[in-house]
Amino acid sequence: MLALVGGGEFCATADLDRRLLAAAATDRVVVLPTGDAFEHPQRAVDRAVEWFAGLGATAVGLDVLRRTDALDAANVAAIDAANFVYLVGDSPMHLRSVMRDTPTWEALARLEERGVLAAAGSSAAAICDPMVDSRGGAFTLGLGLVGGMALITQSETWSADRLKRTLDLVKGFTAVTMPSGSALVHTPDGWETIGDLTISGGALPTRQPRPGR
Repeated sequence: MLALVGGGEFCATADLDRRLLAAAATDRVVVLPTGDAFEHPQRAVDRAVEWFAGLGATAVGLDVLRRTDALDAANVAAIDAANFVYLVGDSPMHLRSVMRDTPTWEALARLEERGVLAAAGSSAAAICDPMVDSRGGAFTLGLGLVGGMALITQSETWSADRLKRTLDLVKGFTAVTMPSGSALVHTPDGWETIGDLTISGGALPTRQPRPGR
């Protein structure tokens, strides 16, 4: 299962997180604060620990903060041993630079087949392709776990003018405008939408099996 959250993780997604824990058949969540590598990543982990404790589960951090961490076999093994991993952080560009073409990214992609991979806010945007370039609001290359779809996350923080300029650039792919608390969940049955999100530019993409599955 794949869960893409518009924002508000660890404060506004209790029903969704209970569902994800049940789907993963676990009470342990591994949190990767990669996108917050330069913004006190431990704070995101601490929020997750408190949040999931309130849901009867345990959260632990995994410090994949630099590209060398994403090449570390111990981190790959930790992800391969997990049933539920949550990506968080506000720098999609950093997440992309750390993860692209690494064994840790391949392990995260495999996780969707046996458990739950969740990502929130800018980290959710980064694992799609294209992704919003946080430096200006145009679109750029993302990690591509979901192709043909871009996410505009935490959309309540965008001005109407900035949102319009970005949506005017949508051509040949689907863009989903996602306020905090909204989500897209992908299961073997397809996509499910949660909350007040807006889909532009076409239907949600049909996902194809990854090579080697």
